[in-house]
Amino acid sequence: MKKKDITFLRVTHLRGPNIWTYRPVIEALLDIGEFEQYPSNTLPGFTERLTAWLPGLLEHRCGVGERGGFRQRLDEGTWIGHVLEHVVLELQMRAGMQTGFGKTRQTAEGSGLYKMAFRTRNEQVGRAALEAGRELVLAAVEDRPYDLAATIERLTDMVDSLCLGPSTACIVDAATERKIPSIRLNEGNLVQLGYGARQRRIWTAETDRTSAIAESISSDKDLTKSLLASCGVPVPDGRIVENAADAWEAAEDIGLPVVVKPVDGNHGRGVSLDLSTRKDVEEAFALAEQHGSEVIVERFIRGHEHRLLVVGNKVVAVARGEEAWVTGDGSASIAELIDAQLNTDPRRGLTEEFPLNKIIVSEDVAIQLDLSRQGFDANSLPAQGQRVLIQRNGNVAFDCTDELHPELAEVVALAARVVGLDIAGVDLVAEDISRPLAEQDAAVVEVNAGPGLLMHLKPANGAARPVGQAIVNHLFGETDAGRIPLVGVTGRQGTTQISKLVAWLVRLSGRHVGLACAEGMFLDRRQVDRRNGVNFDSGQRLLMNRTVDAAVFEHSAESILREGLPYDRCTVGIVTDVSGHESLSEHYIDSADRLYGVLRTQVDVVDPAGYAVLNAEDEQVAEMAPLCDGKVIFYATTADAPALARHRAAGGSAVFARDGRVFLARGADEERLDELAMLPAAGAGSLEVSSVLAAVGAAWALGMSPDLIGAGIETFEAEQTAARARAH
Repeated sequence: MKKKDITFLRVTHLRGPNIWTYRPVIEALLDIGEFEQYPSNTLPGFTERLTAWLPGLLEHRCGVGERGGFRQRLDEGTWIGHVLEHVVLELQMRAGMQTGFGKTRQTAEGSGLYKMAFRTRNEQVGRAALEAGRELVLAAVEDRPYDLAATIERLTDMVDSLCLGPSTACIVDAATERKIPSIRLNEGNLVQLGYGARQRRIWTAETDRTSAIAESISSDKDLTKSLLASCGVPVPDGRIVENAADAWEAAEDIGLPVVVKPVDGNHGRGVSLDLSTRKDVEEAFALAEQHGSEVIVERFIRGHEHRLLVVGNKVVAVARGEEAWVTGDGSASIAELIDAQLNTDPRRGLTEEFPLNKIIVSEDVAIQLDLSRQGFDANSLPAQGQRVLIQRNGNVAFDCTDELHPELAEVVALAARVVGLDIAGVDLVAEDISRPLAEQDAAVVEVNAGPGLLMHLKPANGAARPVGQAIVNHLFGETDAGRIPLVGVTGRQGTTQISKLVAWLVRLSGRHVGLACAEGMFLDRRQVDRRNGVNFDSGQRLLMNRTVDAAVFEHSAESILREGLPYDRCTVGIVTDVSGHESLSEHYIDSADRLYGVLRTQVDVVDPAGYAVLNAEDEQVAEMAPLCDGKVIFYATTADAPALARHRAAGGSAVFARDGRVFLARGADEERLDELAMLPAAGAGSLEVSSVLAAVGAAWALGMSPDLIGAGIETFEAEQTAARARAH
């Protein structure tokens, strides 16, 4: 008797396009045991308990295609593996990680074994959600308590610590919208956009165009001011001070009121504004000293603080700061008023998802000093109607982009150029940014590298701005998707030889070629790794290499099943045959039809502007042609292959052999590769005829001339002999 439980027999992270979808997923092999006899509608109270815990499940459309579709499936009766799929997706959504795709399929009728796949943006979060989902489903079945709040909190903490931050994520999402691929390069926010030699890199809101010199200048506020002033950008008078007494002396020289802040601080830490007494200046000096290497005293500019985001010499977003005040009621303390009047605002919180920070007086020395200057502390009881200033800065989250005067935009863009930053957060103090400089006492007070983007993505008021899109457009031209030619080869027959031959041909066209195949990893003619390169990591290594401007990958059915493909799209996808399912029993691939579903992945990822190169002499391979988003080139050892003949009759392209020669055909038109001598007879030489034809088809698809293709085939075996000699 099978136990009434859900058992995970295997959990696999498919990191690239796979048999399920184009995106990374976690695939779980489930044994649902006795639940095979108990669909959801036979479990008393199960649906009600589950949807009470996770009301978001009511939004799941499932196969019905409309809101409430999944609830309908629960009421009609669906199996527990399918339920778990939806619960795991909902848990990830509740934790703040967007997902959507999920599928559950039985391996064999009546077996109780299911393959379940679900989209996840992070493997660790996905695995944790899977385990939590199992416990939640079993608790709903058994009508026992489950601490959902603790689970959501734990998963949310994992999302916050393991996933991309909001600034980086918005850039990556914008790149994805433009079909620019991305690779995360570390556990933080370093991300590669594009492949190989066409790649660009971002680190939060810094790019590989961000100058280290410019970043160093921006971190030195005194040097920044000096450079800005020399170029006509208005800045407040000020100087670096050595101690508290020097700070007061500088304040008197500059003229009160003043600002005291660290020279190399950030995020407003250690900044004190509108200081008019010696006591205030000296206390502010002590605070600023804790947050930077040196302290600067500047003239205080009256007006609102504004953060302007400059991308590629253009202002793309503006946020205004607003002071935070409370009003006394005669009985509540300032700390209590803050909690009641400010911290109850749903826009305030402790994490980055909130546009405004929660105010905790005991943890903020700047607020304590501001209260002290007004004669208060956190326990003071303001009179009825008395207004108390709580926070001068730290609330720059109110969008006002559309108000910006063109002259101010020009000055701010100039400030970013003077410092040398391609992306900058420029702090401007002005009474009204809709008015020109001549009408007000405005000044640029800081220019920051790596600015935060959240204030523009989730402003407390006003419209969100497409700042991620602006950064991607800055890095990539209008028609540039950051891609290089990629060729994928899969099947069992001759795939290593085809991969090596294609790489050789592409190199002859003048490109630096990377190759990952069963014999290792190669950069042009140099073997850099002798280990089997038919795996995800080897493929990613090629895509990360800045010298590679074309790449060829060999894939097996097993590598697709275990890891997925290392790229999202390819220029050319070659499929040689559908055979060998007998070795894939552990993946429940027990027929040629199921193997077809694995190998078609190579065709599914062909770019709309690319080609599938298919063996017309394998019936199942030929059947993949309609799946290709691009065009199709059939190849065969004879022009009489039925699929090839039908394809040509419809005007399609083909490569075939006739009388020992290779021919290229478009419809009825044919061209012989005259640069290529006779193909080797069966069993003669190391080159297989079908391998030559597949490689010729790929090179043709990449735009190589017939003469160059022919010459490349002729020289390949000599090159292989030389390579073996070099290896020994």
